[in-house]
Amino acid sequence: MRKLTRAVRPLRAARRAPLIAAALVAASALTLSACGPTTPKADGPAADVSLAPDSGKPGTVLDRPFTKPDLVLTDTTGKPYDLRARTKGKPVLIYFGYTHCPDVCPLTMSNIAIAKKKLPKADQDKLQVVFVTTDPERDTPAELAKWLPAAGDPSFIGLSGEFATIQAGARQIGIGIDPPKKEKDGSVVSMHGAQVIAFSPRTDQGYVVYGENTTVEDWAKDLPKIIKGENP
Repeated sequence: MRKLTRAVRPLRAARRAPLIAAALVAASALTLSACGPTTPKADGPAADVSLAPDSGKPGTVLDRPFTKPDLVLTDTTGKPYDLRARTKGKPVLIYFGYTHCPDVCPLTMSNIAIAKKKLPKADQDKLQVVFVTTDPERDTPAELAKWLPAAGDPSFIGLSGEFATIQAGARQIGIGIDPPKKEKDGSVVSMHGAQVIAFSPRTDQGYVVYGENTTVEDWAKDLPKIIKGENP
């Protein structure tokens, strides 16, 4: 586990189509993926997790942790969900993605869910996994309620709301999100950071960042420490 000051993996993008998702070539990567880098913005966060190259390691412990986003969105029951208040003092994993993602988003949720099931029941109950949609127009609370149990786990928290609010909340923890863009062929391109950020139950700060290549084994190894607020 390396330590770094708020800079880890390149931001990723997801390409969506009604039936078939075409892969994008990541400008800073050597492989084809459904995800690719976003365009840096001058008004982005002071510490952007997209700045450093991929180290090949599952997680990065931050020297300067992130404050938990000040977000009030709508959960899968249609009720307001205050992220800070509802997750205070709990181990939390936050991920920004969308249900129409062809690969990275469902794989990330699935890997975390499988690793979570390996934990003792008491630890499973403590861990809060929050999935915030980057495509709120299509990802309604009802849609998230159907998708999350299949892609991940029934206990995962799904949040939707106004895109501008979600984008601003993501920027608070260095995750870039661009508005979905429809192309000439009818496909929709959604650019978003593919990192998972772990928040400590001790400090309520985001102190570890995980990239999209984090495996079930990686999560199974690190989750017991994250639940205690320890460095993996």
